[in-house]
Amino acid sequence: MRAHLRTRAAARLVLALAALSATTALVLSPVVARAQGGPATERRYPLTSTDGLRPHNVTAAPVTYEGKRGVRLVVSDSARRSVEGRPVDQQQIETFAILEGTDFGDGVIELEVAGAPAPGATGGVRGFVGVAFRVQPDRKTYDAFYLRPTNGRADDQVRRNHSAQYIAHPDWPWERLRRETPEKYESYVDLVPGVWTRVRIEVRGTKARLFVHGRSQPTLIVDDVKSGAAGRGALALWIGPGTVAHFRDLRVSR
Repeated sequence: MRAHLRTRAAARLVLALAALSATTALVLSPVVARAQGGPATERRYPLTSTDGLRPHNVTAAPVTYEGKRGVRLVVSDSARRSVEGRPVDQQQIETFAILEGTDFGDGVIELEVAGAPAPGATGGVRGFVGVAFRVQPDRKTYDAFYLRPTNGRADDQVRRNHSAQYIAHPDWPWERLRRETPEKYESYVDLVPGVWTRVRIEVRGTKARLFVHGRSQPTLIVDDVKSGAAGRGALALWIGPGTVAHFRDLRVSR
């Protein structure tokens, strides 16, 4: 009898431990696994601190901006000094903060961004702000979509047409794309500098779409993503020269 009771007690303990383990796994896991016919996997990065960000030629700080918590990125002093005095064609320097542990190939990226020229910036600065994806370990090779907020309501129609941009560094910077394939990788979207703007990027193989302001139709369509159908790599919060940029509530789904 005692042996039988001990066996039943042991069985109950095993079942209890198994249930606890399953519950703990659900609580700790940041990813909801895709079920057969169920919802897509999603991972959220609130960006209310700099934890998990690896700055590259930028400085990052948690802030509350326009009533919302996020992170602020500016080009670092050392990076700014490194290009001073160089010819214009030698001033390209990558400025972003990598989200550690990300490995993105295909999927959907959603977040809010706000970009504006930094105090004292030159007249050519547009408040460049966006997202780099499929970033390689060399920190030089990636695809990206970004916005030029000061172009959105410019009096010059040509500037307006350059409000949203796709690039693929190092071989396909905006200058080359505009020179060789005018208008193909840029488009207009209404923007206001320094205002939180909802952005959605969809990537499937060599096709990518940029959506802005929650609209159902894309602002910019790219059918030949330069990293290729099998490209994958890290995600990064991207800024351009002379910019103060803010980012919040980033979500990645597949």
